[in-house]
Amino acid sequence: MLKFLYGLTDRVLGGGKVTVEEASHLMEITKQRDIVSLISFANIIREEFKGHVIDLCAIINAKSGRCSEDCAFCSQSAHYITDIERYPLVSEEKIVESAKEASNIGANRFGIVVSGENIKDPLELKSICTAIEDMPSRVAIGRCASLGTLTRETALDLKKAGLERYHHNLETSESFFPKICTTHSYQERVNTIKIAKEEGFRVCCGGIFGLGETPEQRLEFAFTLKELGVDSIPLNFLNPIPGTPLENAPPIPPMEILKIIAVFRFIHPTKDIRVCGGRQRNLRGIQPLMYLAGANATMIGNYLTTPGSNPKEDLQLIEDLMLVPKYRAD
Repeated sequence: MLKFLYGLTDRVLGGGKVTVEEASHLMEITKQRDIVSLISFANIIREEFKGHVIDLCAIINAKSGRCSEDCAFCSQSAHYITDIERYPLVSEEKIVESAKEASNIGANRFGIVVSGENIKDPLELKSICTAIEDMPSRVAIGRCASLGTLTRETALDLKKAGLERYHHNLETSESFFPKICTTHSYQERVNTIKIAKEEGFRVCCGGIFGLGETPEQRLEFAFTLKELGVDSIPLNFLNPIPGTPLENAPPIPPMEILKIIAVFRFIHPTKDIRVCGGRQRNLRGIQPLMYLAGANATMIGNYLTTPGSNPKEDLQLIEDLMLVPKYRAD
């Protein structure tokens, strides 16, 4: 195994690629010592291409609940009875103030997230664009949005307003997607990624693990992201929400999570690997190892409908590993 890892790492460091068969071999690792070796080599790749800087983002749940889609993991779906707060789009001022708060806790990027398939109301889109336009004069932070599926016209409006990055998760592989969502197609998500890239946005696109997918489907998903050429890959790990179809889904073991992160780093050596939702619940005491497994980014503050860690603790965790939060590296 060590010989295999040495050879594969040397190739990746030299600009080479990992094949599906080689990635499958990595995903089949089960022994603790081999997983430790794998994450050690993934750490070398992270350091080579991303250095010691950890990219930090934060979000606002700008419109919550009442979503028409039936994604099996989502507490905001109108198809399920869940204990979350539901409200319409918040004000432009609230969005900008939240961006300032995100900057104050250490985030270098801020995302506006809304529930629903997409933005259908022109007044809502105008309000979001106004908030995006206002941010630079009031806070120095990267501007990102996650507004569902995109049309070309909406993408142009967001670009004109100054949006820099668009987030839209594929969630899982195409072969598994029908098991978790029936109200829209996988191709609709892919089309949104393509539109965002064609209109000049940097694209943040990842998914959720622990939905019942197989290791093969995890790799299918990883290589789809590679084909699409996304810039940032958020890896989320299911935090089961009571009332959703996946409320009793078994958790992924922490060492398996570290293996997934490491394999994604081998497949995507130059991209941002951003560990987000479910990291606290699923990694528990070994959460700091996500960086040593290859992650170079995370989300701080709260998530959409669940609380996150204390941002000060997240920043301390990064510095304890001799890494540097991006806002301190600039």
